[in-house]
Amino acid sequence: MKSFLLSLTLLVFILFQLLACKGITESKEKEVSNLTVEIIKEPNSMGSLSVVAKANHAVRYELIWVDGQYQNITNEDGIFLLDNLNPGKYTLDLKAYGKSERFLRATRTFEIGTAPPVPLEKGFFSPMEYDGYSLVWADEFNEKGLNANNWIHEIGNGCPNLCGWGNNELQYYRKENIQVDNGVLTIQAKQENWQGYKYTSSRIKSQGLKSFKYGRIDTRALLPKGQGIWPAIWMLGNNISTVGWPSCGEIDIMELIGGSERENTVHGTVHWNNNGHASAGGSFTKPKDTFADEYHVFSIVWDENLIRWLVNGQQYYQINIAPPNLHAFREEFFFLINLAVGGNWPGNPNQSTLFDQELVIDYIRVFQKS
Repeated sequence: MKSFLLSLTLLVFILFQLLACKGITESKEKEVSNLTVEIIKEPNSMGSLSVVAKANHAVRYELIWVDGQYQNITNEDGIFLLDNLNPGKYTLDLKAYGKSERFLRATRTFEIGTAPPVPLEKGFFSPMEYDGYSLVWADEFNEKGLNANNWIHEIGNGCPNLCGWGNNELQYYRKENIQVDNGVLTIQAKQENWQGYKYTSSRIKSQGLKSFKYGRIDTRALLPKGQGIWPAIWMLGNNISTVGWPSCGEIDIMELIGGSERENTVHGTVHWNNNGHASAGGSFTKPKDTFADEYHVFSIVWDENLIRWLVNGQQYYQINIAPPNLHAFREEFFFLINLAVGGNWPGNPNQSTLFDQELVIDYIRVFQKS
């Protein structure tokens, strides 16, 4: 009997050991192993890429990276799409976890470059003359630096009288964010801390230097893009210092509101006083691409009866300014060019917004009836 019990005990022990060994073997077989990581840059996109991770017996993947703030993304398939990355160098920290919560780790470094500049020759050009009109003034931006006979800088954020320039904008305007070189004027919007603000840009005006009443105005420009980005080419009445806004009148030759599905549309608007603020305007939408892909010509044709707005010679809106309450638009106006960041209309930038952004002006020309 003792021999039988001893044999049975020995058999149970051997079976237990075999099962334990099998369990250890299976456990080892199921531990995560052979982690590979591939970074695939998306074609035709400077700021997007895919990260593809694979590992044997992985049950989930975790990607950690930094772009302004800490990012942690987890999924089960190991495929991560990173969109709208700012130019610069990045380090990715990727972990592949097995069922036991043990993990393998890999780091990868890559660089996102800046998009190549759009050639000045790409896009639409307007003619140098029109029947019945003469060129009375132009700035072709062919000099080195901003022409002080035509333009002056506006500095700051409008405080204390008009903080946020009346629209809750987020930028601080500086001279340093504007360049005139290689035949173009360039305004850069940057994400940087300056004077307590998180963004900088530039704004110029021709007030006291150049002003006009009526004519055809053409300006050729390459527009920026991105959520919260707001470029504008516009005009204000010369008498703003005495009657204020909106009584002086405002003519917006071109405005664009950056952000998803809005960057193929520009707006033309007028503002005036009609027992309070009044406005009217229209918009032009490209059937494909955006206004950041090539240069376009934004125009108004303005006389004592009408203001008409055009893009590349195609009219999209007009307003009759003959009524007495629109008398503001039968006076002289000066130019403003600026690139705002944030504000009531576009909203604030977010993680998808790439900086630096640029508004590039090839020329601005004024024609008047001969």
